[in-house]
Amino acid sequence: MSQAGMTLTVVGIMAGFFLTQRIPHYVTAMAGALALGFLGIVPMKSLFAGFANPTLILFAGMFVIGGAMFQTGLANAVGEWAVRKMGRSERLLLWGTMIAAAVLSTVASNTGTAAALMPVVLSICLAAGIPASRQLMPMAFTTGFGGFSALIGTPPNMILSEALKEGGFRPFGFFEFAWVGIPVALAGMLYLDFIGRRMLPSVQGPAPAGLTIASADRKTWKMWVCAAILAGVVFVMILDLRGVSLESVAVAGAVLCVLSGCIGGKQAMESVEWDTVLLFGSMFAVAQAMQLSGAAEWMARSLLTVLGPGASRYWIVGIPMVFTMLLGAVLSNTACAVLMAPIGLFLAKETGSSPHAVLMGIALAASCSFLTPVGTPPNMIVWGPGGYRFWDYVKVGIGLSAVCLILGILIIPWRWPVFPG
Repeated sequence: MSQAGMTLTVVGIMAGFFLTQRIPHYVTAMAGALALGFLGIVPMKSLFAGFANPTLILFAGMFVIGGAMFQTGLANAVGEWAVRKMGRSERLLLWGTMIAAAVLSTVASNTGTAAALMPVVLSICLAAGIPASRQLMPMAFTTGFGGFSALIGTPPNMILSEALKEGGFRPFGFFEFAWVGIPVALAGMLYLDFIGRRMLPSVQGPAPAGLTIASADRKTWKMWVCAAILAGVVFVMILDLRGVSLESVAVAGAVLCVLSGCIGGKQAMESVEWDTVLLFGSMFAVAQAMQLSGAAEWMARSLLTVLGPGASRYWIVGIPMVFTMLLGAVLSNTACAVLMAPIGLFLAKETGSSPHAVLMGIALAASCSFLTPVGTPPNMIVWGPGGYRFWDYVKVGIGLSAVCLILGILIIPWRWPVFPG
């Protein structure tokens, strides 16, 4: 069997274990990475290089800040205030959560947005008596909508815009993505309210750091210190200062929380969702194997075969979107963008179509990785705290992906003509 065939076999087996949950998801990811290493597809020395990825540091830092919010009582105070203002309506809280996630993620990282909002959402759910599973997944999905609407909102947007520039074409404008991003966000939130909400489980995930409203240490000055730290972290992330990485900002915030006494050192370690860290780090080897083995290239060649000669503008936009969404089930949205950028440019050249239309569709599809918890960091962040099963993502995500696909096929050829002139 070829290396590509072996890689696809391993990925298929992993997907089966993800669906059945017969073993913990992070064990599945680590076992899959080891298998790819022993098969010689991924070099053993770089097998777990994903654990050096800065995103993991961002995860850890924001989890500590979230733990400090619970420890000081800030998160619970915010939740109780929200309940007093919005009532205990699950639906009203859902819309408040989604709008906040969508707006913040347009100018900040969707990963950072999800990590920052998660403790607030958890506290609201605790105060309102609503299972966290009813709110966290919609919040994570909505960060994808917001992140897609601006150039800096998500890495795939920047990757594909840079690909256009390197190919000799005009790069995307800062808010050019909003032409399709805003309609998709509105339609997606309506779907999550009227349809997706009915498919969400009603389970309560583990409380962060084992804290509840009875165990929080409510000291007013610590709450204000923690609030100032969180506000500072979010503000600096929004500014997107050159030379200041998101992970360094998150770590600085976490260190300040410990030094100020907002959270103890042991509690800081306990607040990190280590299963999420292990899962994310291990899945990098899978992404690397897809590229090194030629499995991803083989799939891309198949895409060109499916299109064939004389394809309509809707097929030229839609087929790469479907392909990207499927890749997003096992690869990160960033990896999907890196892989699909040259394919999209080649496809546009071969069909005589607009590279802006093709790459805009790919960008949207990369942000619409809703089918599995491993598609985007926000999906993974809420997996454990929401108490979700792998299948919950499939049930809610497949319809949401269809909404994004349909709107993308309709709007993109109108805004960016596939066959200009």
